[in-house]
Amino acid sequence: MGMLKNGVPSEATLCRVDNGINDCAMADRMQEFVEVFHAQLRSRSWREIICVDGKAERGTVLANGRNPDIVSAYSFNTGITLATEACQEKSNEIKAVPQLIDKLDIAGKIVTADAMAMQKDIIDRIRGKGADFLIELKANQPSLRYGVEDRLKEYKPLYSYTEGPELGHGRIETRTYNIYDGLEIIADKEKWGGNMTIIEYEAETVRKTTAKHTREKRLYVSSLPADTPFLGSIVRHHWSIESMHWGLDVNLLQDKVKRKSAKAARNLDTIQRMVYSVFSIWKGLRKKRSDKRKGVAELMRHVSMSFTRLMRFLYQK
Repeated sequence: MGMLKNGVPSEATLCRVDNGINDCAMADRMQEFVEVFHAQLRSRSWREIICVDGKAERGTVLANGRNPDIVSAYSFNTGITLATEACQEKSNEIKAVPQLIDKLDIAGKIVTADAMAMQKDIIDRIRGKGADFLIELKANQPSLRYGVEDRLKEYKPLYSYTEGPELGHGRIETRTYNIYDGLEIIADKEKWGGNMTIIEYEAETVRKTTAKHTREKRLYVSSLPADTPFLGSIVRHHWSIESMHWGLDVNLLQDKVKRKSAKAARNLDTIQRMVYSVFSIWKGLRKKRSDKRKGVAELMRHVSMSFTRLMRFLYQK
């Protein structure tokens, strides 16, 4: 196509370009780009689940010795990163989440998040935009977390169900979900402004090779009614954003790419998320015969190595 007639730029040149681009404007352009495809794909799905989580940019170290952090919103249904918000470090994610929510059309959708989002301001924003939420309870809200944990002993669940045993990734896993009416259990329920359902998740895992047993328990709070189908599935669907972050590191080697500034790191993150979203779209809509010989990870790295290859891939017939 002749777009880069002098060849692929050097790593040093790419670093300078990354550092010269307005990172906020770049992230906004990504949001506009993916929304075109997201609007087409989401109509095929059941109620959409938007997963919110942060990821440290480990290839960049700031003057204080910490890594910049990117909080993103990821659609489980379409596999597309919808928007991102930058913060200087992980402890600032609480401030970034409300700004991220303001960017999104979440009406009628389900927002899932880690414990960082269990803040009154964030809950009010989600409810105010006509969405539901499912958020994990952890020790960052100690009075809520441990208060709920203690009071669960006094109540019987509205219902319980078990999934498994299932074999995957060398493990045999059995999952149990206990569903409670949160309005009976949460002491300061008026603070949270509406319906509250508590999901107690317990997983028992056996390593196939060593027969080692492990148990895990997590608590979640949701605005969804207790009789909502597939509450357990929604809990597990949140982990798809963690799988996507893992893919950025394994397939695109994000944590190994060094950038000297938070701006350059965010621009690189934006480009890589766009490439990842393009491949999610590609896997969902079309697979060219010549591409089937390559694994997705190999093809993703091949395309992301140069702008020319990316353009050829996008416009192939």
